[in-house]
Amino acid sequence: MSQFIDRRADSKGRSAVNRERFIRRYKRHIKKAVDKMISERSIKDMAREGKVNIPSKDVSEPTFRHQSGHGDLDRVFPGNKQFAEGDKIARPEDGDGNGQGGDQGGEGEGGDSFQFVLSREEFMNLFFDDLELPHLVKTYLGETKLLRTRRAGYTKYGTPGNLSIVRTMKTALARRIALNAAIDREEEDLALSIEQTEEDESEVATDEDFEAAKLALEKRRQAIHFLEYIDLRFRSRVQVPDPTVKAVMFCLMDVSASMNEDKKDLAKRFFTLLYLFLTRKYESVEVVFLRHTDDAEEVDEETFFYDTKSGGTVVLSALKLMQEVVDKRYADGSWNIYAAQASDGDAFGRDPQESAAFLTTQLLPRIRYFAYIETPDGTSGTPSSLWASYGTVTSDRFEMRQVHSRAEIYPVFAGLFRKQAVQQ
Repeated sequence: MSQFIDRRADSKGRSAVNRERFIRRYKRHIKKAVDKMISERSIKDMAREGKVNIPSKDVSEPTFRHQSGHGDLDRVFPGNKQFAEGDKIARPEDGDGNGQGGDQGGEGEGGDSFQFVLSREEFMNLFFDDLELPHLVKTYLGETKLLRTRRAGYTKYGTPGNLSIVRTMKTALARRIALNAAIDREEEDLALSIEQTEEDESEVATDEDFEAAKLALEKRRQAIHFLEYIDLRFRSRVQVPDPTVKAVMFCLMDVSASMNEDKKDLAKRFFTLLYLFLTRKYESVEVVFLRHTDDAEEVDEETFFYDTKSGGTVVLSALKLMQEVVDKRYADGSWNIYAAQASDGDAFGRDPQESAAFLTTQLLPRIRYFAYIETPDGTSGTPSSLWASYGTVTSDRFEMRQVHSRAEIYPVFAGLFRKQAVQQ
């Protein structure tokens, strides 16, 4: 058996390249492990690195082995002071035939596993791999703060890594065809001259002259190289401004007394996931937090999630406040507007009907998408008044879902913000 040890020093950045290659190669297995982590991890801990276990059989590589029974194979084992060749190992003196292990069964799946640590960015990339804000149309190209690399044809100069072999060979072939075509024309003229000389005996040209001319043409043909320096073509790339999309996301939440701590926890976890998604996916996105009881107010993120407030429930107040904020800061037509609302569905009087009507006539025509998340009581089988009123809204820009437990948050979020097919 031979062992080969690569003692070459790693080049700078080689580890990162190998890591990206590994993730691409085993993305299906890593994604499966990440999905399992998502079901076990709380949303508050989503934005951190994580360890994934991949079965060793899924990352095994082909190996070369000597076939047993063929050739000479010498093996050396470490010796000992107790046993010699042919000795039999006696039973332990206090052995009763039963193992000394614990009485508990093993945990987890059998088989060895390969452990791989994902960084925060890698985990988030896999976490949001299949999600996208729906109907995100680039209606306005905002400030060009970012630069991206774009192909810009070919150039005669560049680095070996950018060498385009196909374009180089095409250029070399075109050069050889052009040079050989000129020699072919001269050979045709020479052949015509030979025929004229044979017909007209007064010509002074001799066979030696013609042979010398043929030899010169042949040398010129052989002197045409298969590849010349002027044939090299390199892929050219230039950096151009990358236009960004201006978008705003409104987060609305009911914080009245009917929203107990468990319901608020579900709502907070949903908005936390939404916030992580927005800040990861879009750099040029603003988030507006609106909370309401019988009146609505705009607050910061800390107040939105953790500050307490009591009172009744008037959903219409939050929708009207959203309209006011849109008119004040986002009414110039350059913003893609999205909204997500969380509530337990409790509302009184005409508020549900008026809210649904206001949403249909005033907000939906001006925004891209509105998602409603309801956290109903587990024992209640009848729909809430707000759910029934929102159910009458017919628009492809509106969706609503119910969340009963933490395990449902991610599937609901994925359903609401699933990646949309590109519409022509």
